[in-house]
Amino acid sequence: MDTSSKQPTLLPAYLIVGEDLLKQRRVIERLRESASKLGDLEFNHDRFDGESASGADVAAACNTLPFMSDVRLVEVAQADKMRKEDSEALVDYLAHPSPSTVLALIADKLAKNTRLYKAVAGVGKTAIIDCAPMKSYELAKAVRSMAPGHGFTMTAAAADKLVEFVGTDTVRIDSELRKLAFSHAGTSAPVTDRDIESMVARTSELAPWNFVDALARRDVAACVGMYPRLGKNPAYGLITLCATRMRELVLAKTIEQRGDSTPLERVLGGPSWRYKNHASDARRFTLAELEGALVSLRDAERAMKSGSDPDRTFMDWVIAVAARPADR
Repeated sequence: MDTSSKQPTLLPAYLIVGEDLLKQRRVIERLRESASKLGDLEFNHDRFDGESASGADVAAACNTLPFMSDVRLVEVAQADKMRKEDSEALVDYLAHPSPSTVLALIADKLAKNTRLYKAVAGVGKTAIIDCAPMKSYELAKAVRSMAPGHGFTMTAAAADKLVEFVGTDTVRIDSELRKLAFSHAGTSAPVTDRDIESMVARTSELAPWNFVDALARRDVAACVGMYPRLGKNPAYGLITLCATRMRELVLAKTIEQRGDSTPLERVLGGPSWRYKNHASDARRFTLAELEGALVSLRDAERAMKSGSDPDRTFMDWVIAVAARPADR
């Protein structure tokens, strides 16, 4: 979709697919802006909900000639929830789409092997617009880059804190950035993590791997602060995650000591981002500490199964493992 010229060239159909709602919203806004440069959309803009819309009705709207305009824009939200027969009607339409209509299909998920996905992809190389959400480790950096667009800057710690408080919903993040811009108006100082703590309500649920990451960083304070927010009886689920992480750190430590350059993901499988911090985290421990952590975790699990208080037993283990020798 070219929005750089005064008269943009638009394809007859687009699939805007991915669960990042802010990306979806911005793509739709750009598409509407581009279409409006070709004519008045007031009488040439139809919206449908894929969960309830008839495919025949959508196709009919697409085949309707625009009124005093060069283009019609037809949007279908939740296109991934269309019934098969309605989806097939759009597949048939896309075989010979109207040259005066832009059909925008919006979906959170749509498999590449579906007939509808393939039909849209066949319209042009840029017909599929990816709105997949960012990985959690990418999000804080993106949030920090979004802040200047709202008229202020923020520290890296503030971006991390905002993601921690709000979660990965980019629409909610953008809304909070707007509020921060209003409250931070008139000052050139960057927003800090303390500003986030005082002005942003915590709404996100804490993910267990955030706790495990803090353990791997040997951040005792973070572990103690996170644990009460992990729901009822979190110790039992965390034991498995912690054991897995300790084993992975043992492997990372061993590979480094051998001078082996084999990437950890090649040994363990899975995407590289999952092990992004493993090498640096492993350096925070000696090999003996990591091996001892696994032995003591086994003992803690046995004690929990024998009737000892699970929260206290597990957190005693966490503190013993995460505390640095100088802090003990």
